[in-house]
Amino acid sequence: MVKDKTIEDNLWRKWLNNKNEDNTNELIENYMYLVHYHVQRIAINLPKSVNKDDIKSLGLFGLYDAILKFDHSRELKFDTYASFRIKGAIIDGLRKEDWLPRTTRDKVKRIDQTIEILEQSLQREVSVQDIATYLDLKPGEVEEVLKDSFFANLLSMEEKSKHNTEDTKEGIGYLIPDEREPQPEATIVQQENYQELSQCIKKLNENEQMVLSLFYEKELTFTEVGKILGLTTSRISQIHKQAIMKVRQLYQNYNSIGGA
Repeated sequence: MVKDKTIEDNLWRKWLNNKNEDNTNELIENYMYLVHYHVQRIAINLPKSVNKDDIKSLGLFGLYDAILKFDHSRELKFDTYASFRIKGAIIDGLRKEDWLPRTTRDKVKRIDQTIEILEQSLQREVSVQDIATYLDLKPGEVEEVLKDSFFANLLSMEEKSKHNTEDTKEGIGYLIPDEREPQPEATIVQQENYQELSQCIKKLNENEQMVLSLFYEKELTFTEVGKILGLTTSRISQIHKQAIMKVRQLYQNYNSIGGA
């Protein structure tokens, strides 16, 4: 990562004057830290079967696309624009490759059915241990499946605002506002999805809300979150997984009611 703004400006000046392979590669190398950063963040929520090099390749495509399409006349930092493109390319790639294995999808379906059965019989919010006991699984197995299912739901949400034009390829979480070409339909969908998620997150307890906020909004590590909350890294991991399970189920219920 180049920290000298003058050097960075020179790289862009060279590329704008001559968009050859060498100048492009220099820009890519300069901003590779963005790819590494977003690959690490997204990989945390993916199954171990997903190859990190594949995610990196998707991120690189996003970075290259960002370099080609970045409009220097707009008041927008390239780092911000590239981050949207990198994350969007990774999400699109994961969705197209159907990264969630069939066996995992089957487990997700079983767990969803189990949650519904247990909630009706116990008349309370079920825990990971409840589900594990009912299905004769280890709690860790249940948590992993729930984590995969939660991220799959986010991918599905991203697909809600997909359009068939090349200029609107990003999902709802990675749209770049463009006042010259307003898209009111996409904005409405985006706002509705954010509102739904927001309502679900508000139903979590204080610690769960704080962990999700620090991890996803502030983008801190579990260790950093633990230091802030005075808890161990393993405890933060447990709270995070529990919160994911709750939000996933709440969001699913919210949409089932809304679609009824």
